[in-house]
Amino acid sequence: MSWRERITSDSSVCHGKACIKGTRVMVSVILDNLADGDAPEQIAAAYHVAPEDIQAALQYAAELAAERMIPLGA
Repeated sequence: MSWRERITSDSSVCHGKACIKGTRVMVSVILDNLADGDAPEQIAAAYHVAPEDIQAALQYAAELAAERMIPLGA
């Protein structure tokens, strides 16, 4: 599965932020919940998305991290 099958960006939905297709659930919300320690199953149930959507959000974030460098303090 490619994250591109499950994530979209539309300027008329959530100000163009990346969302799970067919929803207004932003990828950043899913990632914030994962970062807070919530289980993927909990997130999927809370936001009415599929477990594959959670996986797609992680794949999307991994691709962004691979493409962009943010300077970190030494």
